[in-house]
Amino acid sequence: MKDDIKYLELLSRSFPTIQSASTEIINLEAILNLPKGTEHFLTDLHGEYDAFQHILKNASGVIKIKVEEVFGHTIRENEKKELCALIYYPESKLKQVKEREGDNINDWYTITLVQVVKILEAVSSKYTRSKVRKALPTEYSYIIQELLHESSSQPDKQKYIAAILDSIIETGCADHFIIAISKVIHRLTIDSLHIIGDIYDRGPAAHLIMDTICEYHNCDIQWGNHDLVWMGAAAGSAACIANALRISLRYANLEAIEEGYGINLLPLATFAMEVYGNDPCKYFKPKIGDNPNITSKEENLIAKMHKAITIIQFKLESEIINSREEFDMKGRNLLHKIDFTRGTVELNGIDYPLKDTYLPTIDPVSPYKLTEEELDVVKKLVASFKANEKLRKHINCLYTKGSLYLVRNGNLLYHGSMLMNEDGSFKSVKIQGEEYAGKALFDKIDAIVRDGFYEKDPVKKKFGEDFIWFLWCGPYSPQFDKDKMATFERYFIADKATHKETKGVYSTLKNRKDICEKILEEFGVTGKYTHIINGHIPVKANLGETPIKADGKLLVIDGGFSKAYQEETGIAGYTLIFNSHGLKLVQHHPFESAEKAALLGKDIISTTSVVEFVSNRMLVKDTDNGKRLRAQVEDLKKLLEAYRSGKVRQRN
Repeated sequence: MKDDIKYLELLSRSFPTIQSASTEIINLEAILNLPKGTEHFLTDLHGEYDAFQHILKNASGVIKIKVEEVFGHTIRENEKKELCALIYYPESKLKQVKEREGDNINDWYTITLVQVVKILEAVSSKYTRSKVRKALPTEYSYIIQELLHESSSQPDKQKYIAAILDSIIETGCADHFIIAISKVIHRLTIDSLHIIGDIYDRGPAAHLIMDTICEYHNCDIQWGNHDLVWMGAAAGSAACIANALRISLRYANLEAIEEGYGINLLPLATFAMEVYGNDPCKYFKPKIGDNPNITSKEENLIAKMHKAITIIQFKLESEIINSREEFDMKGRNLLHKIDFTRGTVELNGIDYPLKDTYLPTIDPVSPYKLTEEELDVVKKLVASFKANEKLRKHINCLYTKGSLYLVRNGNLLYHGSMLMNEDGSFKSVKIQGEEYAGKALFDKIDAIVRDGFYEKDPVKKKFGEDFIWFLWCGPYSPQFDKDKMATFERYFIADKATHKETKGVYSTLKNRKDICEKILEEFGVTGKYTHIINGHIPVKANLGETPIKADGKLLVIDGGFSKAYQEETGIAGYTLIFNSHGLKLVQHHPFESAEKAALLGKDIISTTSVVEFVSNRMLVKDTDNGKRLRAQVEDLKKLLEAYRSGKVRQRN
């Protein structure tokens, strides 16, 4: 009772009277009975900023649906398409419209202002006025509220509404007003955004995606293996830095490295030219695709840098492998198995010819020892990554908004896999002498990843850095879950049988409903409408593979957001929408460009399918936030009782 009274005394500071506590109870009860906010799920973005931005702007087709619901057959299809494009890209679309309309622009403004306000009214209907008001831009807040809550169908209000619209146009504020409303529509259409890993690598602009995510009003991230590499790099792990650079060079993706973060690659470029100046580096040519901006000269330089950092990577990784027995990865040290005389490498008792035998920086006597020049390059790269303010800001965001997994509203979100044995039991992994499995393993990994970036103790921090690298490519990493990462084999051995990376048993067990239910139960997720939402492994839609598995209990929504995967998957990714009516899966075709979307109205072609429909519309009280609000209501009721019984005195 004393503890209760102490807590209620503290609560009374926020609600000092019976009236204020009662008002808050009424407010919370009302919120509990509003429709659940829309959740938006994306995964494996891989630096594809333009496609990401477009899907964010159109909310995976939700805004188009709202336009259809509001206007139906009252306006033409091309007008609905233009209205959608205006909401997605107001600045670009306004410029085009003004050139087209000329002297008739004021008439267009009058019609369009009414239309965008109607869409705003539709997307804000499931929120309290207070929440909508907080989302409004300060300079137009009062005007927007008046337009939202005063109906022009009432005779007494028609002139009032018309006068507001005329004033907006006459004062030259129409463009700014439309842009402001479009941004509010974006914000209110999606209540929360879930990014299920792999923001980094392959595509050109992960840094721009991170800018958006870090500023997004309500967003969480589940770390992917590619994100972890960059997290380790920012922490100062030389092995993670080498991997991050190697992947960037492999895809000729230097925009994020040089322009986005301003990482100085001159030491690596200078070293690569000195060592491999006469080497064509044939097997290290970058995957430039149809990128017309890469010249032949740049391609050759990138190939040399690519080879240089790859050899450095193998040497840096051996240091971790040899010092961390528990990682059980000594089989990945292959440089000492090279026969330099015969030009072969021994793998599993078989000698394979090397595709590339020009390896001047590898000493056959001490193959894993970095040369003085390599040490200098590594030292400068580590300093550049660790001191980078923008990168540190983005990685802080990954830690602040991110975690290894998340449970939210009956869904379990994680990027990679669940470590399991063939019999369906959770695989036990020994970390620092202790055994962990299932949820306990995920919690332990999450804590170690944070140590790698924030820990002050140098020993704990170094283990954290090394473990982050292990999560990238280790055999018992839930973010990787393969027996090996065949990096050396792919670069140096022609026989593709050696390139095979055997997946963990989760890759097949995940198709079973009983296994998925077991995983959900392990993480405390129970009930009828529960799911695992997974990324990491692209779904090959062109081969008939479906993202809906285990009788709907598992949704794998990596469908090839990255252009590098689209030939393999046949599509450009999946996204998921979870609103008050249920779950909708959206399959996207490749995105052309923001310019075509804005000016020509070429939206991403998407196919939406209902995964699960709930018979009774979900309300806020049915969500995790609803549980917290109900607990607040119960506390406030106790405070009322304490006020009325005199155990706590009202404050004046």
